[in-house]
Amino acid sequence: MIPKPWRPVCAALVASCLVAPAADARSGKKVSRKDQAPTLTADAINGATLAPQGGNQADASKAAAKKSGTGRKSKSTDDKPTPLIVKAQVLLDRAHFSPGAIDGRKGENYQHALSAFAVAQGLPATQDLTPEVWDKLQATSDKPAVTDYTLTDADTAGPYVDKIPPKMEEQADLKELGYTNPREMLAERFHMSRDLVSALNPGKPLDKTGTTIVVAAVDPMSLDKPKGKDLPQEPKVERIEVDKTSRDVRALGADGKLIAYYPASIGSTEKPAPSGETKVKGVAFDPDYTYNPKYAFKGVKAQHKFTIQSGPNNPVGVVWIDLAIPSYGIHGTPEPEKVGKTESHGCIRLTNWNARDLATRVARGAKVTFKDD
Repeated sequence: MIPKPWRPVCAALVASCLVAPAADARSGKKVSRKDQAPTLTADAINGATLAPQGGNQADASKAAAKKSGTGRKSKSTDDKPTPLIVKAQVLLDRAHFSPGAIDGRKGENYQHALSAFAVAQGLPATQDLTPEVWDKLQATSDKPAVTDYTLTDADTAGPYVDKIPPKMEEQADLKELGYTNPREMLAERFHMSRDLVSALNPGKPLDKTGTTIVVAAVDPMSLDKPKGKDLPQEPKVERIEVDKTSRDVRALGADGKLIAYYPASIGSTEKPAPSGETKVKGVAFDPDYTYNPKYAFKGVKAQHKFTIQSGPNNPVGVVWIDLAIPSYGIHGTPEPEKVGKTESHGCIRLTNWNARDLATRVARGAKVTFKDD
């Protein structure tokens, strides 16, 4: 993958739940409201904390569902966002241990980020939110996990693309690969899944200026082009580790200290990621994407080169970090919710906000190591 034009640049507790009994629809039994999953509100998220006896709200809700007979495999508690996990994911994101798209679910990206954070804090690796890990997470920030945001004229006006064709050849006919609607834009700006944006803002018009919505309180992703003289930003990344087994990317400083952790999609069956070491040649923000038929990507029938214009829905997203291995790079993606869960076309794919964060910090010539185990 070679983008062009090339621009090398270097409340303390959750509010007490009512205890009035509620009838279980299936069994007719009375189920205490304190055993039900907490409502996904800003107050519930900002006040979320671990339940007593070292459990957590997600586990408690799951146990309650099983007890009442409402727990089903297809709709387990892990499939629904909970206030506690939303808060934990926001805290991880702000601590530069990215859980990928913040969705409030106990998925693999969240569990891996939690484990990496625990180890960095000198604690045993764990994919569960233990009291010790929770204490360390809370100590990283005392700011609210979610906050209000009011939509501006620019937010609602876009411009937005009607539809992004699934085939690359058809994408080449578009003048730009922008967002398709405000929900997609807002989700990416605030590092969230689109479903979580909707869940936090039921019934609110996201295409109307002046609408106040609830979003993750993270550093919003910008689409501006940083000036070369301002890069790389501190702390500078001098080394990158790409772990093909655990599907993650780690950014380290000159002293070997971990600066940031990102989930990643790495390589594919048709174009496996390389092994060994290479280096960063440069960075391109807002890149175009040129497809070469020698890549022979599955589903692409074109036998000639073609170019797809820039934009967040471009195949390489909003940034391309060029590596010294021809046609390989670390880049963004038009599908942030699939990062770490599906294959890449052969390169290293991060969410757009994580790719941009890495790109603003990485130094040209930084060492890149591919780890196979």
